[in-house]
Amino acid sequence: MKSSVHVFISGRVQGVWFRANTKQKAEMLGLTGWVRNTDDGRVEAVFEGEENNVDEMIKWCYKGPSLAKVLKVDVKKQNEINEFDCFSIKY
Repeated sequence: MKSSVHVFISGRVQGVWFRANTKQKAEMLGLTGWVRNTDDGRVEAVFEGEENNVDEMIKWCYKGPSLAKVLKVDVKKQNEINEFDCFSIKY
């Protein structure tokens, strides 16, 4: 079953390779979507793919890369978009 989520990650998540590690993990799980830094210091992402892989990606977001300190993860399930061919980093 396919799933799509919009996620905001708060804490020490910028300048710690969060986006690059998110992209690597998402690609490993076969997910599409994107990740970017926000102006308010959070990381924002959209993940689409098989529901169990999306769930695994969300769990990973609570930890992130080794230098990150995640304080909060807001997850909003959304209707499937299907507009992504791959997983990318937005700048």
